[in-house]
Parts: sequence; C-alpha cells; structure tokens
Amino acid sequence: MRAEPDAGGALARVRFDKWLWAARFYKTRSLAARAVTTGHARIDGERVKPAHEVKAEQRVTVRRGGLVWDVVVTAVSDRRGSTAAAALLYAEVPESAAAREEEILRRKAAAAVAPRWPGRPTKRERRKLREVMGT
Repeated sequence: MRAEPDAGGALARVRFDKWLWAARFYKTRSLAARAVTTGHARIDGERVKPAHEVKAEQRVTVRRGGLVWDVVVTAVSDRRGSTAAAALLYAEVPESAAAREEEILRRKAAAAVAPRWPGRPTKRERRKLREVMGT
C-alpha cells in the first residue's frame, strides 16, 4: 500500500513497522514488525500492532541490543532513504541519548576488564602463565 500525501505534503498514513524501517532503526521490515509484536518498539508507551498508524509528535520507544532509544516523531515516511534523511524523521529525547551513551561507556569499561582469552589457552600461553605465576 502506497501512502498518499495530504494537503500539507506530509504522508497521511504510514504503518509503524514501515516507519521504523524508514527511520533506520531496523534493517528489514520483517525485523521491525517482529520488534513491534514482541513489544520492543512502542508508541506512547503502549504496545501496538505493526499496522498501527504513526503520526507526528508521538513518542516512540525502541529497545535494540540492550540499548533504548526514546524519540519523538517529527515526520513520517514510508521510503527508506539515506541516514541523513532518516535522522529528520525523529528527534531523540536528551535524557535518552545521555542514558544510551552512559550504557555504551559502561559496556566498554566492562569489556576492558574482562579476560581476553576466548577459550582454552594454547601451549605458549600456558608457558607464559607459568612464568608469571612462578610455578
């Protein structure tokens, strides 16, 4: 279904999953639809169906990979464009951006402290461990 522009030039009706895809929160529409049905993407804090209409000034919350985006819809589109064009479809709430940056920094700090060996040490690594441990 192709959304038709209204008198103001804005699109009259756009599905929520299509808007999430156009705003580049998800790589495919099927991933966006799955996020909506599982409750990872909500409009005004409410769970809705993927076909729910998105309107300007609505608040959208998206959870992906443990990070949360809280944005206000500024425009609607059913076409996926460049990253710059997608950024014009929403405005992120400042508290959301700060919380997300804090979470990213926390993850980087935790990764820096975590051991770097992905599995069982090699013979060479075991020798180095014995040298360090003094045994």
